[in-house]
Amino acid sequence: MSHFTNIKTQLRNLPSLKSALNDLDIDWKEGEANVRGYQGQTRTAQVVVEQNNNYDIGFSWNGEEYELVADLQYWQQPLSVDGFLQRITQRYAYHTVVNETSTQGFQIAQEEKNQDGSIRLVLQRWNR
Repeated sequence: MSHFTNIKTQLRNLPSLKSALNDLDIDWKEGEANVRGYQGQTRTAQVVVEQNNNYDIGFSWNGEEYELVADLQYWQQPLSVDGFLQRITQRYAYHTVVNETSTQGFQIAQEEKNQDGSIRLVLQRWNR
């Protein structure tokens, strides 16, 4: 019986996912690797976060998005699963917006981190 849980996300851009993990100081490994689970079971993922208890967290491409894959019984992160995904999703969205708008010629003119944890970006583009 598998103990792995797959949690759907809206994470589709691997570079933005990697940048989000880096922003949060989460150590991760890239490339097809095994996520370790209960009784030696494994799942393949493109990004793996190793935990000290030998049960990993992974992000696995399902053809549409990167799902979080983990044996939640052995979750060993400072945040809950929801909190972990919320923080990653916020940083992922930040990088996706900045990268996409920069390809369209925009630059960050102003960035504010609000007390509620949200981020306000003001972008500008000079027309010639």
